[in-house]
Amino acid sequence: MSLGTMNSSAGLLGNMSYALQIFERDTFTTAFMKNLIMVLVWFSLSYINSIVVATFFMNRVFYGNPRYILFIHMVINDAIQLTVTITLFVLSYIFYTINVSFCCFFILVAVFTTRTSPVNLAGMAIERYISICNPLRHAQICTARRTYTLIGFIWFICVVPDITDLFVTLATESLSFFHTRVFCLRQNVFKDPILTYKRQAFDIIYFSCVFFTLVYTYLRILFVARVLSSEKQSAQRARNTILLHGGQLLMCMMSYTSPTVETVLRFILPGRILEIRFANYLIVYILPRFLSPIIYGVRDKEFRKYLKRYFVSDRCKGMSHRVNHSEEGENKAGLNKK
Repeated sequence: MSLGTMNSSAGLLGNMSYALQIFERDTFTTAFMKNLIMVLVWFSLSYINSIVVATFFMNRVFYGNPRYILFIHMVINDAIQLTVTITLFVLSYIFYTINVSFCCFFILVAVFTTRTSPVNLAGMAIERYISICNPLRHAQICTARRTYTLIGFIWFICVVPDITDLFVTLATESLSFFHTRVFCLRQNVFKDPILTYKRQAFDIIYFSCVFFTLVYTYLRILFVARVLSSEKQSAQRARNTILLHGGQLLMCMMSYTSPTVETVLRFILPGRILEIRFANYLIVYILPRFLSPIIYGVRDKEFRKYLKRYFVSDRCKGMSHRVNHSEEGENKAGLNKK
């Protein structure tokens, strides 16, 4: 397994299913349980993400804040990534092989969204750094328009390196290849060996840049917190936020060590490679998607206030309405008896 392949969700999904393609196959019960878990995870995360996204769009106060714009972009990006990878996972069990053209689409979307997440984290860390270390110019530098421009730039630098895989494949494969059916792995569609080395190079560049950005912003905010006692509380919150971003990034970087870890576990737990890869997918690619809504959706005071206002209060109103309705019914029944 190549290092670059492990970096994309589609690649990891393929690694999980690789044994299916070669020797091992899950039993019906095991396959059913795995797919059930994945679908339940998708429903749970989709519900959480939909609440967070709805809260953002129902409150104009967030529209001009770059902090929340970048956050909601990450939530939507993660939701797309999760939907695509879980769809691929389920399709690999139901149909086993799919049309190459559809496979290309799924893999590229999964790769784009996977690569975008850590770069978006770097953008959020820089925004926090400017807010704490250069507060007088924060409103001037971090405008909504510049934030949307940054998002466009993020997508540009994340899409361009990997879209070339498609162009190389179009140039090296016949058109009939795109009408065939394959087990949907990245290496089954984008076969040119040079693409593997290209992916490895870009993976190292992207994750190194993001890692050093998070370290630099964290240290700068830590320094400001020690020097300026008046900004200590806000700096501490920003520092904790960047630490959480760092945790998410480390989870993403765990994909680089997956081949080595799997090789070791294969000797420790022989015959359990499918379960190991399934657990690896949940830890490396699903768990970070749970963290995104928590960092701002629950942890952020301003966002939490609006979450409570629109969803907790609505539930209370609904319960109150049902109670009142039942009381009215009981009163009417009592009058009829009389």
